[in-house]
Amino acid sequence: MPGSVRVRDASFADVLRLSFYVVDWEASDMDAFMAGVTEVAAEIGLPLPMPPASLIGVESLFAPGVLVEVEVTALAA
Repeated sequence: MPGSVRVRDASFADVLRLSFYVVDWEASDMDAFMAGVTEVAAEIGLPLPMPPASLIGVESLFAPGVLVEVEVTALAA
């Protein structure tokens, strides 16, 4: 995971905040989105409850076909 918290000698326990950028976001997608987030959190070892998060709807991201981008703020001791 280039640029991830693991590369920076931190772990997901050090995550303070998440920002999700989602293409073509609609509020009706919230349940499915959160189910996916919960599943991925379990896969990567992000502790529950998850840290505070923002969800920002966007028109597009950095490449065609990319639907979600996650920005992570962490503080390693």
